Amino acid sequence: MWNILKDHSIDPAPERQRTTRATFLRSQAILSADFFETETLTGATLYVLAVIEHPTRRVRILDTTAHPTAA
Repeated sequence: MWNILKDHSIDPAPERQRTTRATFLRSQAILSADFFETETLTGATLYVLAVIEHPTRRVRILDTTAHPTAA
């Protein structure tokens, strides 16, 4: 992308140089979701749906189930 902008003589936006990564992440609604399995102390398998909010670095467990294909 940088080469394309440079080839067309387009300078980078001035605010790009002032914006830090932390500021950028806080301004975005960036989420990552993961569906994984885990074992309990009793040996039962549970399936977990979790979301990570990158700006706040919070992990939210949305749901757990022993039977992910059941109604």
